Amino acid sequence: MENVKILAIVGMSGSGKSVAVDYLTDKGYPKVYFGGMILNEMERRGIEITPDNEKKFREEIREKEGKDWVVNQVVAEMKDLISAGQKRIVLDGVYSWTEYKILKKEFPKSLTFIAIITNKATRYERVAKRPIRPLDGEAIRKRDTAEIENLEKGGPIVASDYFVLNNGTIAELEAKLDDILREIEF
Repeated sequence: MENVKILAIVGMSGSGKSVAVDYLTDKGYPKVYFGGMILNEMERRGIEITPDNEKKFREEIREKEGKDWVVNQVVAEMKDLISAGQKRIVLDGVYSWTEYKILKKEFPKSLTFIAIITNKATRYERVAKRPIRPLDGEAIRKRDTAEIENLEKGGPIVASDYFVLNNGTIAELEAKLDDILREIEF
């Protein structure tokens, strides 16, 4: 996997992960979406996609199939992309410490983690206003707790290689990402 570079974008809900990933994919880099693995499997099983069902399924599948179920799907997709000649990949939504460790083992010299960090009040405001899957304050607090306690989401954030404070504009976020891209020659 020489010359392959993989960016993993991590952060809590509402931090700006999707905005960062969209910015990178608009530059032509393919993404592999962790949440997509969950949504695809829910569709395959005929489970209605709602915030409550998604949370329940996300936790259940990791409990029944193992904490590595999602990341194993992601690794397979990434290896297919690399086999097809792809040299740059963006990962959207590493959720757990288990996933982090497996990715670091599979792609030790290729992987860079970028944590998008945002003040809690700003995150909550963004999540309440987003057009897809908006959540109110109580729902986002519950989601934060579930992601931290049940999915170990804090580990990949804390262990990231770069931290981007995203309390400002989209243009400011993009400029910070561009600085990192130049630094790592992505």
